[in-house]
Amino acid sequence: MEAVVLRSMRYGEADRILHAVTPEHGRVSAIAKGARRPRSKLGGRLEPLSAVRLELQRGRGDLMTVVGADTLVVHHRILTAHAALETAQRAALVVDRVCVPDEPAERVHGLLRTLLALLDEAPDRGGEGMALAFELKLLYALGLQPVLTTCAACGRPDGLAGFDPVAGGVVCSACRRGAPPIGAAAVGFMLEALGRPLAEAPALERPAAGEVERALTGLAAEHLGVDLRRRG
Repeated sequence: MEAVVLRSMRYGEADRILHAVTPEHGRVSAIAKGARRPRSKLGGRLEPLSAVRLELQRGRGDLMTVVGADTLVVHHRILTAHAALETAQRAALVVDRVCVPDEPAERVHGLLRTLLALLDEAPDRGGEGMALAFELKLLYALGLQPVLTTCAACGRPDGLAGFDPVAGGVVCSACRRGAPPIGAAAVGFMLEALGRPLAEAPALERPAAGEVERALTGLAAEHLGVDLRRRG
C-alpha cells in the first residue's frame, strides 16, 4: 500500500516503530524489525516525510509488521530548507493526530502528498500561511468547515467580532460572550485559503496567524476531540 511516513521512533536495540497515513486504511502503526541495523534494506526507506510503498503483515494487536518497503519519493529539498521542513513536520504531526486506524483517508493522504510536492518544488513556500491553509483544508476534508460570513449563532451578517469553536465559526458582538476576538485579516485569510488551491495559499503574518491557529485548534478540539496545539 502507498503511504506517507509521518514519524519514526527508535525501539529496542535495532527496530523502528513508524506511523504512516494511507489512502485505504488511514493511519497505520508498524514495527520495522532490524531497521536500524547497518545492512538492513528497510532502514533508509522509512524516513519521515517520505512517500513509500509498504508491505505490511497484521499481527494480533494494532501494531503491524513491515515486511517490505520501496521508496516512491524522498523530498530532498524540504530536508535542507528550514521553513519548508518546519511546515512539513507540522503538517505530518497534525495528520498523525487527526487520522485514526482502519478508516479510509484518501483525501487526507492526497492533501499531504500535495503539500510535500509543493514544498519540495519551491521550499520558500513554507511558512505560517501554507501551514494554516493546509490545516484548514485538512479539517474541511474531515467534514469540518467553519462558518465565516455570518454569525454562527444567530445568522447576522455584520458586526462579526469573535470566533466561537462551539458554535462552529465567527460570531457577532451580541453573541460573542466569552469567545476570543478575531479580526478581518484572519477571517479573510480563511475565506481565501478555502477558495484557492493549496498551491495558491495566501501569505499571513502575526497577529492574524495566531488568531487563525487558535480558531482551528478550537474547532478540532471541540468537534473532533483532537488537540492540535504545538508543544515545546
